[in-house]
Amino acid sequence: MQRREVSILQHAENEHGGLFEEYIRERGVELRHVPIYETNEIPSVNATHLLLMGGPMSVNDEEELPWLITEKQIIREWVAKGRPVLGICLGAQLIASSFEASVYPCEAELGWSPVAATKREIFPGLPEQFEVFQMHGETFDIPHAATLVYRGKRVANQAMCMGSALGLQFHIELTLEMIRDWISDRSSKEQSSILTQSRQYLPGSQRICRIIVDRFLSAPAENFTWMHPAGHGSG
Repeated sequence: MQRREVSILQHAENEHGGLFEEYIRERGVELRHVPIYETNEIPSVNATHLLLMGGPMSVNDEEELPWLITEKQIIREWVAKGRPVLGICLGAQLIASSFEASVYPCEAELGWSPVAATKREIFPGLPEQFEVFQMHGETFDIPHAATLVYRGKRVANQAMCMGSALGLQFHIELTLEMIRDWISDRSSKEQSSILTQSRQYLPGSQRICRIIVDRFLSAPAENFTWMHPAGHGSG
């Protein structure tokens, strides 16, 4: 079997891989962390799979954060070769921006909200609609040649695939401890409400995370596309 290694590009200290790391290790796949929040640079990425995490910055901050230019170039190169990419929140916006789609402020979302599938064949094992955790203040347009795969009510574009890259605006990698950390600056009433919902919705979110991670890790190192269900034209 081909050696597999996931490079995790981490843009903020508290926006780490979470459940992704647990599920990746369960599969016996190697992990390599790239702490961009510490180094402000991106080294050569020699892994077989690329995971782009969230962060508080905007993809439009290239003048202040020139590593954004490098990261977008890496994304374009990987998609050109059909190499598997998974982007979360900022990671999804980076995928969109890499292919000249606009990323801009939107109604801020924090907490749980439903998303609905627009292309069910991509993940036939997932429900048509499910609750996801949101924490973002920007959204993305869908690049030319990309496909919207999940839609939200308040912020429409919630997930899209661009060849071998899948971008999710929402977070499926979270544990209850991560959510507690992320909302610690909110009012006690808001924290209590979000944590109550989190206890209700996290089990479903974690199942969805596992399904998507399994598909991601099953992808070949080249010539992959998310548009075909696993095992049907994905090699």
